[in-house]
Amino acid sequence: MSRLPESERSDTWLTYDEQKHHVHLSHAFTTLGDTRRARESQQRALELSAPTSTMTRTLLNIDAAACSHHDGDTEQACRHAVDALTALPADYRTGLVRRRALDLFEAIPAQHHRERAVRELRDVVAG
Repeated sequence: MSRLPESERSDTWLTYDEQKHHVHLSHAFTTLGDTRRARESQQRALELSAPTSTMTRTLLNIDAAACSHHDGDTEQACRHAVDALTALPADYRTGLVRRRALDLFEAIPAQHHRERAVRELRDVVAG
């Protein structure tokens, strides 16, 4: 990748750079429950992401929230996910972003669905 001329570094699978690698590792490790490695990849991806990469940063924040839930802090997970989602315009809370937030909500056992933070996440995901 680094040997390609700048004009040939478009956003394609052929130009799979370190930032994209860590974004994907973040989600893979999060899904596997390896929160230590997920957080390492989240941190590195954030370091490599432009401040204007809103969608990427939101996905990383939702992964971080899922890690908090996996580590036993469901309330903090929900608050973190709600903060990430509400920082986006409503029209951006669709597709992959919505799916990841919904995955987090669905991972929370039903007996917690009456808790305030969980209800707030449900309401934001529902739109």
